Amino acid sequence: MEKITPPAYIGFGMLTPVYIMALDRLPKHNTGAIVHQVSEFVYDDAAIIACVLRQWDVPTAMIGTSVGDDLLGHEVARKLRNWGVLGKVRFTKKYKTPIEVNVSDKKGARTYFWQRSPEILSTLDSANLSLIKKSKLLYVDWYDGDHIMRAMDEANRANVPVFLNLEHGHKDPEILKKYASRATICQAVTDAAQIGKKQAMLSVAKKLFKAGIKTAIITMASQGCLVVQGERIVRVYAPKVKAVDGSGAGATFSSGFIYGYLKGWSLEESVCFAIAAASLKVTHSGLEMFPVEEIIALASKLRVQHMIYRDDQFYTIKKFLRLPQKDRFADNPLVKEGRKLAKEGREFAEKLMSKKKPQQRKKIKKSLVE
Repeated sequence: MEKITPPAYIGFGMLTPVYIMALDRLPKHNTGAIVHQVSEFVYDDAAIIACVLRQWDVPTAMIGTSVGDDLLGHEVARKLRNWGVLGKVRFTKKYKTPIEVNVSDKKGARTYFWQRSPEILSTLDSANLSLIKKSKLLYVDWYDGDHIMRAMDEANRANVPVFLNLEHGHKDPEILKKYASRATICQAVTDAAQIGKKQAMLSVAKKLFKAGIKTAIITMASQGCLVVQGERIVRVYAPKVKAVDGSGAGATFSSGFIYGYLKGWSLEESVCFAIAAASLKVTHSGLEMFPVEEIIALASKLRVQHMIYRDDQFYTIKKFLRLPQKDRFADNPLVKEGRKLAKEGREFAEKLMSKKKPQQRKKIKKSLVE
């Protein structure tokens, strides 16, 4: 019998088939539009990430809501099985399998229609959570409501990190307090930050940090993202791409960050990979992922800014003459190469100075001071 590798990632949440329609622009009311492509996949984000990570050879599993004992429900189970996503898909005769329809335009915007009743979400309360203990990370969405708390508590007891997709949920103090205390990594968004308002981005980051989140991620669509971890902040700017289908971009970003996290990459490497993966995803319709090598190639070209958070304030890293001794970028190949070149430059300058006459050296030193 073939040995099954325990899942590194566990997704917990809604299970539903989705139909993604790509078109040039949304039509006006009571008119129509030409659909260029229709894609079918398994939603919500927890399931998307499970399937995306499988495309990058990460073992995953899904603990989801019950689906209807019908053609669509069995198709959801078949697709997850074909992707290699572990976990038992439960069927019920109490309701039909819910569906979701996403309409994406060339600007990367999307309009979605979904079915998610309290009856469907309540089936999460009876789901078997035993897979969580064997995993390395649990993913949950805030819009699945308090049903996620049971899974988060189980992960906390098993010392399994929890990735919470909070989106706009941080606007509600009660929700923030309730969920943040159970999460390790939190991904959030703010509309103002998406149009380039830096203060809004920093404000949300500070809110999540004070709520106890160890790693706070603020996504900003085409503006990139900002990640706060302890005192360190990494801001990564997104590349300019031609958007075709924005459906699943946020989940692809989450997938990219989780991939780097599970691989033990540095914070900067994980964020850059996440931005690159999401940016490439929107250039085509559907949720077929680019190979890891192509994503890394784009990630290596992204603009990165470093800041630190001290005394309730954010500062750019260039304002500090000396970094902490245990800086996580100490082993970064680019940093090592930069230090090597700087050392070689100093040695060359000293060698050049030694060949100058005393009077010439004095003039040079004076000019440097002036």
